[in-house]
Amino acid sequence: MSAIPLTSVGISLFLCTLLFFFSLQLQANSQTINDEQSILLKLKQDWQSQPPMDSWNSSLPFCKWTGITCNNGGSITAISFYNWNITRKIPPVICNLNNLNHLDLAYNYVTGGFPTFLYNCSKLAYLDLSQNYFVGRIPGDIHHLSRLNHLNLGANNFTGDIPDAIGLLSDLKTLRLFMNLFNGTFTPTIVNLSNLESLEMAHNNFIPSKFPDEFGQLKKLTYLWMTKTNLIGELPESIGNIMELRHLDLGFNNLCGSIPNSIFLLNKLENLFLYDNKFSGEIPRRIESLSLKAIDLSSNNLTGTIPEDFGKLNNLTVLLMTDNQLSGDIPASIGRLPALKNIRLFNNSFTGVLPPELGLNMKLENIEISNNRLTGKLPDHLCAGGVLTGVVVFSNNLGGDVRATLGNCSSLTSVQLSNNGFSGKFPTNLWSAVNLTYLMISDNSFSGKLPSKLSRSLTQLKIDNNRFSGEIPSDIAFSVNLVVLKASNNQFSGKIPSKLTTLPYLTTLSLAQNRLSGEIPSNIVSWKSLTSLNLSRNQLSGQIPGAIGLLPDLIDLDLSENQLSGNIPSEIGRLRLTFLNLSSNQFMGKIPDEFENMAYKNSFLINPGLCADNALLNLRVCISEPQESLKLSPRLLAIILTSSGLLFLVTLLSAFLFVRNFRRRRHEQDRAKWKLTAFQSLPFAESRILSNLTHRNLIGDGGSGKVYRVPYNQLGGVVAVKKIWNNEKLDEKLEKEFLAEVQILGTIRHSNIVKLMCYFCSEKSRLLVYEFMENQSLDRWLHRKKRGLLLPSDSGQDAVLDWPRRLHITIGAAQGLCYMHQDCCPAIIHRDVKSSNILLDSDFNARIADFGLARMLIKRGVPESISAVAGSYGYLAPEYGYTTKVNEKVDIYSFGVVLLELVTGREANDGGDNTSLAEWAWQHLKDGKPIVDALDEQIKEPCYLAEMSVVFQLGIHCTSSLPSTRPSMKQVLQVLTRYIPLQQKVVRYDFDIAPVLTSSTYLSSNQRSKKRSMDVDDIVSCDV
Repeated sequence: MSAIPLTSVGISLFLCTLLFFFSLQLQANSQTINDEQSILLKLKQDWQSQPPMDSWNSSLPFCKWTGITCNNGGSITAISFYNWNITRKIPPVICNLNNLNHLDLAYNYVTGGFPTFLYNCSKLAYLDLSQNYFVGRIPGDIHHLSRLNHLNLGANNFTGDIPDAIGLLSDLKTLRLFMNLFNGTFTPTIVNLSNLESLEMAHNNFIPSKFPDEFGQLKKLTYLWMTKTNLIGELPESIGNIMELRHLDLGFNNLCGSIPNSIFLLNKLENLFLYDNKFSGEIPRRIESLSLKAIDLSSNNLTGTIPEDFGKLNNLTVLLMTDNQLSGDIPASIGRLPALKNIRLFNNSFTGVLPPELGLNMKLENIEISNNRLTGKLPDHLCAGGVLTGVVVFSNNLGGDVRATLGNCSSLTSVQLSNNGFSGKFPTNLWSAVNLTYLMISDNSFSGKLPSKLSRSLTQLKIDNNRFSGEIPSDIAFSVNLVVLKASNNQFSGKIPSKLTTLPYLTTLSLAQNRLSGEIPSNIVSWKSLTSLNLSRNQLSGQIPGAIGLLPDLIDLDLSENQLSGNIPSEIGRLRLTFLNLSSNQFMGKIPDEFENMAYKNSFLINPGLCADNALLNLRVCISEPQESLKLSPRLLAIILTSSGLLFLVTLLSAFLFVRNFRRRRHEQDRAKWKLTAFQSLPFAESRILSNLTHRNLIGDGGSGKVYRVPYNQLGGVVAVKKIWNNEKLDEKLEKEFLAEVQILGTIRHSNIVKLMCYFCSEKSRLLVYEFMENQSLDRWLHRKKRGLLLPSDSGQDAVLDWPRRLHITIGAAQGLCYMHQDCCPAIIHRDVKSSNILLDSDFNARIADFGLARMLIKRGVPESISAVAGSYGYLAPEYGYTTKVNEKVDIYSFGVVLLELVTGREANDGGDNTSLAEWAWQHLKDGKPIVDALDEQIKEPCYLAEMSVVFQLGIHCTSSLPSTRPSMKQVLQVLTRYIPLQQKVVRYDFDIAPVLTSSTYLSSNQRSKKRSMDVDDIVSCDV
C-alpha cells in the first residue's frame, strides 16, 4: 500500500521539474525575441531608416516587418532588403541573429570590401550581395561560409582571381560572379562543387583561358553563363558530359575550331548561345537536343548547310545564324516548326526558296533573311499567326508580287524588301497598316499609284527606283511622323503637294528623277529638321523660294536639271551647305557672295544667265553697267586709243613677267611655309584646307586661336581646323599645348576620343585638323539658355537632351577616359575634363577633346609633377591647392562634376553663395534633402528617377575631397554600364534602322531579373 503514494510523489516531482525547465525556455525565447528586435532597430538606425523600414515599429510584431521572415518559434531566419536604396556598409551586428540563414541585399549601393564578419553567421545558406559597389578581392578564406548553397556577388567591382577556396563550399548549388572586374583566373577547384546547378561568370576580363575540360564533371549543372570571359581555343567534347545542362551561353569569346558534336547530344539543352566567336566548319548533322528553344550561332565562320535535323526541333522559338558563310537551301521542314517565332539568317549565302509553309502553323513574329541569294516569292502565310512584326528580306533575288495577305497583317511594324525583283502593284492595305513604321521597298519593279493615305505611324518611307506613277497624294501629310521620304527615280507627275511642307520631323526628302512640274512650294519654313533636299531631274519651274534660307539644318541641296529661273535668292547664302547643285537650270544674275568659293565651282554649271566675280567658278564674270560715253573728236579719240593701246601692251607684258616671277616665288614660299604631318590617309588635298580658312567658315574664336568648319568635298565631307597663332612668334605656352595635343592624339585611337587627322606647321602658325563634330559640345546643349547660345545650325532652341541621351553621352565619355587611364601605356591624364571638352557627333556619341593640358604618367598610379595649376574653375580637384603632384584622380573629380551637370542641369560654378556645383551637391546631401529635389526639372520623369539618383550619387563619390577615396574610371564605367543591355548586338538593317531584337531577349525571366537596366521592375516604364 505504501508504494502508491511514493509513485505519486515521484510523478509530481517530475512534472514540477518539467514545468520549471519549460518556464526557463520560455524566458530564454522571450529574451531572444527582445534581442532580435533590438538588432533590427539598430540596423534601422545604421541604415538611416529607409522608406521600407517605415513599418518597423512596435505596433506590429517584428516578424511582420517588411523584409523579415521568422520561423515557427518567432526567431528571424531570413532578411530580404532587395532594392532598398541602402548606401552604408553592413553592420556586423547582423550576425547576432543566431538563426539567420537567408540574407538578400541585392540592388543597393553598399560599399567596401567583402564583409568577412559574415563568417560569424553560422547558419547562413543564402547570400546575395549582387548589384552593389563592393570592391577588392574575394577573400581566400571564404570557405568559412561552409553552409552556403547560394552565393551571388554579381555586378560589383571585385577584382583579381576567383580564389581556390570557392571549391571548398561543398553545398553550393548557385554561384553567380557575373559583371565584375575580375582580371585574373577562375579557379579550377570549381569542378569540386559536385552539387553546383548554376554557374555564372559572364562579363569579366579574365586572363585568356581555355574552356576547362574538367567542367564535364559538373554532373548537376543546368545553367552555364560565360559570355565575354576571354575564352580561347577549342571547346572540348567533354562539354557533352554535363547531361543536365539546359542553358549554355558562351557568346562574345574567341573560341575556335568546330562546334563539338556532343553539344547537340545534350537531350535537356534548351538554350544554346555561341554567337560572336570564331567557330568554323559545319554545324553537326546529328541533333538529339530536341528540347532546344533558342539557338544563336551568329557571327562565326560557319560553313555548309543547315542540318535537316533542325526540322525536328518542335520546341524551337528562336533561330539565329546571321553573319556566317552558310549556303545551300533553308530546309523546308523549318517552315513547319510549330513554336518558331523569330528566324534570322541574314548575311550568309543561302540559295533556293524560302520554306513555303513558313508562318502557316506558327505564331511567327520576325523574319530577317537579308543579304543572301534567295529566289522565288515570299511565302503566302507569313502572317497567318497574326503577330508578325518584321519582314526583312532586302538584297536577295526574290521576285513576283507581294500577296495581299501580307497587307492584312495589322501587327507589322517593319517591311524591308529593297533590292530584289518584286513587281506588280504593292498591296493597298499594307500602305496604311496601322502600326507600320518602316517601309523600304526601293530597287524593285513595283508599279501603280500611291494610295490617298499612308500609315500615320510611318517614320521612314523608301520607294525609290521603282515604277510608281501618278501624283503624290496631298494627304501624305497624314503620316505626320515621317523622318525620311525617298521616292526618286519613279514616274511621279504633277505638282509637289504643298501639304508635304507641314511634316515637322522630316530630315531627308528625295523626289529626284521623276516628272514633277510646277513650282517649289514656298511655305517650307516648317522643315526645321530638314538636312537633305533633292528635287533634281524633274520639270520644276519658277523661282527658288527665299524661305529655303530659313531651313537651319539644311546641308545638302540638289535642284539641278530642272527649269527653274530668276535670281538665286541671297537667303541661300545663310545656309552652311556641304553640297549644292543648281546646274542645268535657267537662273540669271549674280550668285550669292557666300558661294564665291572654289568649293562650289561645279554647283552652277549650264546656267547661261548666271555670273560671278570669281573667274575660276566656270561662270562668266559679272560686268558693271557702262556709263554714258563722253563725246570726243575723232582725232583726239584716235590718239587716246593709240596711246592706251601701247600703254596697255607695255603694262600687260610687265604684269605677265611680274606675275610669273611672283607666282614662282610665292609657290616656293608656300611650299616652304607649311609642313604637313598626317596620321592617316587623308580624303582631301592640302590646298583644300588652306584655301578655306575664311571668315565664312569661322565657327569659334578663342584666346589661343580660331576654329573653322571646312568642307572638303561635295559629298558632305567636313573637318574642323584649329588655328593656333601669334603675331610675332608662337607663345611658349601655346606651343607646349600644341605639342601635347599632337603627341597624344597622334598615337592613340578610340571611338570616344576625338580623331586628329593631321597637322600643319609654319613659322608662326599651327593648324590642327580634326574630324568634325556636328553637335558641337555637351556644354552648349546643357547651358545654352543661360548664356544665350545657339545650338548647331542655330536651330531647335527648345530642344532638350533627354535622360537616355544624356546617359548615352555619359557612358561614351567614361569609355574614352577609361581607355586613357587603364589601357594606354603610359597612362594619360587629361587635366581639363569638362562639358565643353566633350564633343558630340551627329548621333550624340561623345568624344573627349582638347588635350593641350594632358600629361602622360611614367608609371600608372604614380603622381605627375606639374609646374602650374591647369584646368577650369568648378572642375578643379582640391589637391591642386596643396600639391604639385597629381594623378588620374584629378580627371575623376572633373568627370564627377560633369555627372552632376548632367543630372542637375546646373553649371560647374553654379553652387550659389560662391560655391561650386560639387560643394553644393555635397551640402545638399549633408542637409538630408532628397536627391530627387536636386535633379534637372526639364528631364525629371518617374521612369528615370532611379537612374538619375544613382548618377548623382556617383558624381558625389567622384568629387570626394580625398583622391584616394574616389573610384577609378573603370569602376565608374562599371556602374554606368549597368543601365545598358548586357548582350546588346547590332542587327544589320537596311541603311540606318535601329536594332529590334538582341540575344538578351532570350534570357530566362530569372536571368532577366539580374540586369540593372532601364526596364527593371521597380522603375516606371516609359514610352519612347
